[in-house]
Amino acid sequence: MIAGLVCLLGWLYLLLAHGSFWKVWRLVSDTEPARIIDGLIAVVIPARNEADVISDAVTSLLRQTCASSLRIFVVDDNSSDGTSEAAVAAARKCCAAEQVCVIQGTPLSAGWTGKLWAVQQGIDRAMSLNPTFLLLTDADIYHSPDNIAKLVATANAANYDLVSFMVRLHCCSFAERLLIPAFVFFFFMLYPPLWIRDNKKRIAGAAGGCMLVRPSALKQSGGIGAIRGEIIDDCALAGIIKRSGGRVWLGVTDATHSTRMYSSFSEIERMIARTAFNQLHHSALLLLGALVGLGIAFLLPLALLAGATLSLVVLGLASWLLMIVTYVPVVRFYRLAWSWALTLPLGAVFYMAATIHSAWKYWTGRGGDWKGRPQDVAHSH
Repeated sequence: MIAGLVCLLGWLYLLLAHGSFWKVWRLVSDTEPARIIDGLIAVVIPARNEADVISDAVTSLLRQTCASSLRIFVVDDNSSDGTSEAAVAAARKCCAAEQVCVIQGTPLSAGWTGKLWAVQQGIDRAMSLNPTFLLLTDADIYHSPDNIAKLVATANAANYDLVSFMVRLHCCSFAERLLIPAFVFFFFMLYPPLWIRDNKKRIAGAAGGCMLVRPSALKQSGGIGAIRGEIIDDCALAGIIKRSGGRVWLGVTDATHSTRMYSSFSEIERMIARTAFNQLHHSALLLLGALVGLGIAFLLPLALLAGATLSLVVLGLASWLLMIVTYVPVVRFYRLAWSWALTLPLGAVFYMAATIHSAWKYWTGRGGDWKGRPQDVAHSH
């Protein structure tokens, strides 16, 4: 009975008092795209073996409403698949070769994660242009035509130093439909965007696929070097900017999307396992607490439905209904039938297993594996 009450009260708290994280419709910027861009925007794209997606990313950037204000720096992080050639070909096809600079990345420097080392090299080159903004984006992001103008307008509307959009992730396969909306739901539960926007709250977060940052704020926070060893680099960047007095904004966009597909459960599991234990600060105690918390929140309601007494059944049903109510907006954002909201407990089981696997990979020296590089391993701490 006590566990059932705790579960119900927990869901009431999440529904009513946890930063309205589940109200996705409130997370879209309502600011009109900027019509005039002052100065240049330097776009930095770290890319390692991204030949299959980089062309679309570069093309979408060169078709922005503010394309004339952009200078794009693609940092090829020792790719072996023709990433550089694909980026150059896309620029030439758009008759904008002079706007795209492909940088051949230098070997990974000690103490840096691969992505951040590539980002730093891109920023070093970009700063020679004295840009008004830096756009840090990923090689798999297809930007809608007014996406950057929207980012700039959002930043200028309230003088934000870091503005990021959680782009629409690919969600077509069965595995994606079951797990991608759940990923977004859990992310916003950990990082409620309305709290991130509030300077009175310490929590900070960002979506790394699409981040617009003021160079002055980046410098004041200590720069990319201050987070060089982080693998959850987007939230780490938001953290140092907010702690240094900067303002941070996180929202969602319906139009800009990721072209990276996750056709199988194993691909999504690898994506989660790369960072999950790092999120828990490599603590076995926090791992245990997270598993217990997920079990109480997402699995206990179903267990209570088989309870021996009516009161237990009522508690389980009420908790499950609240779970569905909070999850439906994210499911609908991904244009799925509301009935997919019933699957959230299955998603929770998957993420629990992936988190356990993440801890195991860390302890066995394979943590943070990305593009063949373990970047978060026990012996390095």
